[in-house]
Amino acid sequence: MKNRQIRELLERLNEHCSQAIEEAAAFAATRSHYEVTIEHVLIKLLEQGGGDLDRILRHFDVDLDAFWQGLLTNLGRLRANNPGKPAFSPLLFDWLERAWLAASLHYDLEGLRSLPLLDALLEISPMLPGEGWRELERVDTDILHARAAGIVAGSVEGDLHAAAPVGTPTGQPSSPAARPASGGDSALARFTEDIVAKAANGEIDPVLGRDEEVRLMIDILSRRRKNNPILVGDPGVGKTALVEGLALRIAQGTVPDDLKPVHIHTLDLGLLQAGAGVKGEFEKRLKQVIDEVRSAPQPIILFIDEAHTLIGAGGEAGMSDAANLLKPALARGELRTIAATTWSEYKKYFERDAALERRFQMVKVEEPSEENAIVMLNGLKVHYQMHHNILITDSAIEAAVRLSSRYINGRQLPDKAIDLLDTAAARIRMGQAARPAELEKAESRLEYLERRLAHLEAEQRSGIAVDDKLWQRLEADRDETRARLERLDARWRQESELVAAIHDKRHSLQQADDSEAADVVALRNASDDLRKELSNLQGDQPLVQAEVNAAAVAEVIADWTGVPVGKMLKDDIETLMQLEERLAERVVGQEHALAAIARTVRSARAGLRNPDAPLGVFLLAGPSGVGKTETARALADELLGDERYLITINMSEYQEAHTVSQLKGSPPGYVGYGEGGVLTEAVRQRPWSIVLLDEVEKAHPDVMNLFYQVFDRGFMRDGEGREIDFRNTLILMTSNLGTETIQRLATPQAKEEESAADWQPPTLGELREAIHADLRQHFAPALLGRMQVIPYLPLAGDALQVIAALKLDAVGQRLQAAHDITFRCQPEVLAHLADQGMHPDTGARHINALVDQQLLPEMSRSLLQFLREGDLPDILTLEIDTEGQLSFVFADRLDEAAAQEATA
Repeated sequence: MKNRQIRELLERLNEHCSQAIEEAAAFAATRSHYEVTIEHVLIKLLEQGGGDLDRILRHFDVDLDAFWQGLLTNLGRLRANNPGKPAFSPLLFDWLERAWLAASLHYDLEGLRSLPLLDALLEISPMLPGEGWRELERVDTDILHARAAGIVAGSVEGDLHAAAPVGTPTGQPSSPAARPASGGDSALARFTEDIVAKAANGEIDPVLGRDEEVRLMIDILSRRRKNNPILVGDPGVGKTALVEGLALRIAQGTVPDDLKPVHIHTLDLGLLQAGAGVKGEFEKRLKQVIDEVRSAPQPIILFIDEAHTLIGAGGEAGMSDAANLLKPALARGELRTIAATTWSEYKKYFERDAALERRFQMVKVEEPSEENAIVMLNGLKVHYQMHHNILITDSAIEAAVRLSSRYINGRQLPDKAIDLLDTAAARIRMGQAARPAELEKAESRLEYLERRLAHLEAEQRSGIAVDDKLWQRLEADRDETRARLERLDARWRQESELVAAIHDKRHSLQQADDSEAADVVALRNASDDLRKELSNLQGDQPLVQAEVNAAAVAEVIADWTGVPVGKMLKDDIETLMQLEERLAERVVGQEHALAAIARTVRSARAGLRNPDAPLGVFLLAGPSGVGKTETARALADELLGDERYLITINMSEYQEAHTVSQLKGSPPGYVGYGEGGVLTEAVRQRPWSIVLLDEVEKAHPDVMNLFYQVFDRGFMRDGEGREIDFRNTLILMTSNLGTETIQRLATPQAKEEESAADWQPPTLGELREAIHADLRQHFAPALLGRMQVIPYLPLAGDALQVIAALKLDAVGQRLQAAHDITFRCQPEVLAHLADQGMHPDTGARHINALVDQQLLPEMSRSLLQFLREGDLPDILTLEIDTEGQLSFVFADRLDEAAAQEATA
């Protein structure tokens, strides 16, 4: 079976049958069949319906369901698991040949339609294997030959002997090349789209800020030979928009005379490949497109987006890919083409094919500056306002560009700014039309509480004991949630009314005539008053907004990245102002260190620090167990609201030089490439976080060299070449370096010439200077200079008492939550624990050991005894006797009240 014979038969098929053949080939490929069979084609002809085959089978009352099931049964028996494209089966080729003979002999047709296909099928069906063919015995061949025209009347394939267009045989819209190029069935109409026509119809958004690139494209397109520009740039910089900008200029007539009659057609390679399962079909379609472009009455420029897909597209054994088919026409200047691709794809595909590369002239499309991006967005502003039916302020456009440039990494301007602005407009519009999220959350919470209480009530009616305290808590929560919901609903309705009034005033201002100056002033004053009233009602958390402003854009950025870039709420400001005091509630005895960290954090949150560096880089040096790691946890809790935002890296695991790849990801060619690094992936997913590098002095020096650019410029390049942004992270490192020096200087015996009463603790600067030599032995001066060293002091006795109180308070909270028991402790117990836990080498960790290894086991033993008896006490008191022995005293509230009355 020769390819030339197959093509001749395929070219004689009409559109209806040709489409069925294409879909049959795709159907066979999806099922991994080795061959395209008669069954594949018949199923697709039946699916299309309305053709000759469908009308004939219905005319002779053929059981279509039984016939269909037989065809499917036959397909299920075919050999599958074909890794390549299916080929035509010999039986299918024989069927097409017989159909061509039947078309010529019985029906006097010059093309193939499903009538002669069925005629040939009736002839060979007794010889075909499988099921379903007996259903065709109902078709009387003699009647079909005699009354064919009447039976197929009304078929979508046309009347049997209707007059054909000039040059086209009856029943044969064979191939796109045989049809008029200007018709709707031409290859250009099927596989391309005229973007100049779209521009003339106003279907393309304006393109601004790319005048230089457009002029360069015009220069290249005006050449006699090799007049093919290729736009190369990162994704999202506007390569496709650049071509649309040229189409807009052509539609407006603002191009040189030789380009004014030009039409730009976008070639859709996906459509070219869709259904081209038969060998040679893709090349045939592309050749038809090229021929129609050459012969078009008006000059046509092809635009191929994602042009790297040309390489290998449609190529298979013995055939040419799309790029090789285009090369001759591109070199001679007969086919002017604009291509677009990214830098990585250009390097991977075009630079390796020098013959293809030299046929294009590169036009570099760089990411626009923030100023140019603002110009571009201003050009799109009107279209987005019309789409969302909402006002977009200039401050929103500027914020979209500035904030997306600063906080969205891995994407380019103007694409990311456009998406940001579009999302903000959609959110504001939906907020005006639907109930706000806060209101829906309150409603869901109320529904849950009422459903929970109803379940408890049902259990009580069934005689099941119900926890009275739980019932009371749920009722209190329900009442509070209902009151909050009523407040939110009332405020939402008020805000909605004010926003509607503002929109009315805005519409009136737009309709006002310039001659009515007094009315304009009155409308503006009324609008300003409404805005002030809305602002006072909303406070820090608006439910409905009147327009898209900078705050709305910042809110979207915060949701996307987790970085709180919006207007700081009063609670956030209060937290920053009292950060030292809040941290000191968890980190005891390190007031100087916490104050230094708080000052840096406040400067960063106020926007005064270098924007191209992390929020802070601190080296916390000092003895073990004094609160260095706890500082990182407390910062995550206070600044970010949850310790989930703390990224902890144990640097003792990176004592070998090759472990660098674990932090940043494996390079190409190594195991683990593409899986990301421990540190880089964590920061990429949570750019607003606290990074803790614990025990940093134990890491290999080559591992620490990785952080030079992180500490200085705020970014790290991972194993895949992506830049990971550390500018919104607070980096803390902990180390035990300088412990002996700090302990020596921080005790009164450090200066023998002074008495203990006159001794003053060293300042932060003195400690930093004293341990500098110890730090220099482990860190390079260039790396050390990028850190802010914060020495941590050994814990004194009063600090240990506070820590003991914190640990016991945590135990009391767990006891209250698990067993509803109130925990109390004598002050003497705290002094005893502090005295027992005063170990310079372990700091406060010894207190943890005392609580976990001595107190909790005894407490658990006593509680288990009460649980066994089924009568838990209400109060547990930790006491100490004169000999320093700790004991637990359990009591009920009623017994304690009676004892207090007796004492009184």
